[in-house]
Amino acid sequence: MVSIDEVARLAGVSTATVSRALSGRGTVSEKTRRRVQEATEALGYVVSSRASSLASGRTRNVGVVVPFLDRWFFSTVLSGVSSALMRRGYDITLYNITADAAVRREVFADFLRRQRVDGVIAVSIELDEAETGQLLQLGLPVIAIGGPNPRLDTLTVDDHAVAQLATEHLLALGHRDIAHIGASPEFDMDFHIPTQRRAGFEKVLADAGIAPNPLYLEPADFTVDGGYRAAKQLLGRPGPRPTAIFAASDEMAIGAILAARDLGYRVPDDLSVIGIDGHELGDFFQLTTVDQFPLGQGERAAEALLTRLDDAAATQLDHAHLPFELVVRGTTARPASN
Repeated sequence: MVSIDEVARLAGVSTATVSRALSGRGTVSEKTRRRVQEATEALGYVVSSRASSLASGRTRNVGVVVPFLDRWFFSTVLSGVSSALMRRGYDITLYNITADAAVRREVFADFLRRQRVDGVIAVSIELDEAETGQLLQLGLPVIAIGGPNPRLDTLTVDDHAVAQLATEHLLALGHRDIAHIGASPEFDMDFHIPTQRRAGFEKVLADAGIAPNPLYLEPADFTVDGGYRAAKQLLGRPGPRPTAIFAASDEMAIGAILAARDLGYRVPDDLSVIGIDGHELGDFFQLTTVDQFPLGQGERAAEALLTRLDDAAATQLDHAHLPFELVVRGTTARPASN
């Protein structure tokens, strides 16, 4: 196995300089850094994580706590976290909070206390007082995506405002008979995001003097299949039908598009559809959406944590708001009657 001393000899510098150049800590000229990098590549040298940990007191590992691993949104946020951390030479330990309460308790009471991570990122998990306290007792930087949590630094999307923006877009096109596909109660969990999005939807309608039609509200489970089944209900039952659907996620919106096509509706000629997220398939389906940049959410959370690790006195985030943006594509248009 190649040693750091061999790298130092080939690069013509001291072992301390090699250590500074590879860790990114300390002052090393760019010319010297390149020479060290060339030597490590020529020799195939890899920094020993154990030796690095002993020398710095760091594990160069970040714990990431997520509620789901099989949902597009969470996997995309994780991809952003991973990319930002890997650029700085950090690994990830993933903790999946399942529906099993005992597993959840074990994560906070045991796994995270083993001191194998330098910091923690919690993704869209509503932490109770005890769990928040357990995280703070670790004495490590903690960044939470989603909120509010007054005791933690959080990065939050205003879901009420996101839904308002989507609904205002449909109203601006001239739609008045607008249906909403939200979440069924069992999926309205952490931070009650579906409830906030429905509230934003209903507020815009109320401000426009439009009373929500109970027949135009359909629950689903934030999946393509759930959106498909909900749209089939909205469009297939007897009576008046909506001219537009606002789905609380892009995956449900895609399901609604597929259901409309199966029922003979032309999108957007007969029916407009808008979603929320910024799904990677949105461009393929030409889906109009409110993009909340999930990849960027993960990157920003990781960068905030790394800043805290580099400088314990760094300015705290407190409760920073994440950006979102209306992306108009081909699934929304003025209603046919107009």
